Amino acid sequence: MASSPEVPLAFRTAASLHPVRQALARQLIGAGKLTEAGAQRAERLATESGERFEVVLARLGLASERDIAEQLAALLALPLAGAADYPEVAVLAHKLSPQFLREAQVIPLADGPSAVALAMVDPLNDYGAEAARFASGKPILRHVAVPADFGAAFERLYGSGTSEIRRIVQDSRARPDEAASEDADRIRDSGSDAPIVRLVHLLITRAVEARASDIHIEPMDGDLRVRYRIDGVLHEVEAPPRSLAASVISRIKVMAKLNIAERRIAQDGRIRLAVRGKDVDFRVSIMPTIHGECAVLRILDRGHLTLDFATLGFDEPTIGIVRSLLQLPHGILLATGPTGSGKTTTLYAGLTELNTKDRKILTIEDPVEYQLPGINQVQVKPQIGLTFASALRGFLRQDPDIMMVGEIRDLETAQVAVQAALTGHLILSTVHTNDAPSTITRLLDMGVEDYLLTSTVSGVIAQRLVRSLCLHCRKPYTADPPLLERLQIDARAPITLYAPGGCVRCGGTGFQGRSSIVEVLTMNEALRHLVLARTETSALRQAAADAGMRSMHAHGMQKVVAGQTTVEEVLRATRSS
Repeated sequence: MASSPEVPLAFRTAASLHPVRQALARQLIGAGKLTEAGAQRAERLATESGERFEVVLARLGLASERDIAEQLAALLALPLAGAADYPEVAVLAHKLSPQFLREAQVIPLADGPSAVALAMVDPLNDYGAEAARFASGKPILRHVAVPADFGAAFERLYGSGTSEIRRIVQDSRARPDEAASEDADRIRDSGSDAPIVRLVHLLITRAVEARASDIHIEPMDGDLRVRYRIDGVLHEVEAPPRSLAASVISRIKVMAKLNIAERRIAQDGRIRLAVRGKDVDFRVSIMPTIHGECAVLRILDRGHLTLDFATLGFDEPTIGIVRSLLQLPHGILLATGPTGSGKTTTLYAGLTELNTKDRKILTIEDPVEYQLPGINQVQVKPQIGLTFASALRGFLRQDPDIMMVGEIRDLETAQVAVQAALTGHLILSTVHTNDAPSTITRLLDMGVEDYLLTSTVSGVIAQRLVRSLCLHCRKPYTADPPLLERLQIDARAPITLYAPGGCVRCGGTGFQGRSSIVEVLTMNEALRHLVLARTETSALRQAAADAGMRSMHAHGMQKVVAGQTTVEEVLRATRSS
């Protein structure tokens, strides 16, 4: 009797994959990427739904897609396809249709003389591999694909037709903006419409994949504009049509548990989602404008949060100074810089180093951006009187060792912080000033007494963030001596600097990630005398420099010479300081 044809793995039931699921689960648990309870939960849901175990894991946020792909590749002894492994142009385009590649979730990486390299989201899918083998007439070398990398590569190689956003819009049943504005029930219905749900999820997923820190959704007079802030710079991306603006905002409100019927005032909320298998928090701000409500989603990706001074961009001498300030038994250590300069992350890094079992640490923040294990964190609620100052007073009755105040923005908070420091506590906080020396002047202008300031402030960390060059595509050039002289770079021989290039790894920008440039002012006797004499900021800056303080500009130029960033980036970040 002839044997029945083998059923493609993609169409088998979840139960038939039991041995593979168990092996992958053990691999993930052994690597610390999955818990026993999470594995049991995913296995149960996979069996009930018929979906692949890996898909359920990622959808529930129990393990990231990349971790799953890495462990699956190790389990099957197959290579992992990285973002840079995908070709610049489609391979075997005349033999494999985009529709087949999308359905089978495979992409040819290279057509070699003896075999075809194939990236596969499901490397166990014999159907996709066999079809590619038949079409190419060559053996298949399977590579495990990370779904996020696969999706980006597919869109780049085969997405010249209708984009995914346009396909979702074609499916949408949302009504025009004018009708939605008249009836809150219609907005509620359209915000729950399946295409709108998919559309908002796609905008969020793409932002996370692009390493964006913020998503800006802004209705204009004739269109809807969507921009991602990536490495501190806004980039406009494909947006839905203007007619869906109210529905998109409504969906975001529903996710953030905000009042979707209220369109006249600003609203703030939070969202927690599993994106590509990672738990990501979003801070949501809705603001009414003349063209409708705009939304900004701050992406708080805990998976990419780095609380290590060296990784943040601090060099060894600076780390030594900061650690010495953190080890003081009492006093005030301040971080300063504009919004988005990394002040809070720097303080979090300091708290992480101080967080031991013999210390009690309390923070008051607006808002709590990241939850730190072992630390008591409080969020301000001005509407009920829970302000920075009132919380700080309450903290003193909690027998703390270290306290962090999100920001010193008024005299009352500054005075309570000073009193706490005088009574033997270490206080960490932020202030909005241009550089370290001007922070002293700012506190004096607030009304803090000079003798109290000199007795409590131990140091000030001023910082900016500059974009880091992509090490895979940066372009070297020899700097002219006049340029080096103008930039105050001491060099007796020609120096090689670098300019941004552009490649797949960095999305064509030439930059990948950001790094801190820092100056640290430590209070000494000379500075204390100048503060008591109420001297100008310029004199404080000169005294700090004489005591060895390196400016942010000088730190930035060190990174330029080291090939980590560009001259333009440092000048952009420091020209106002």
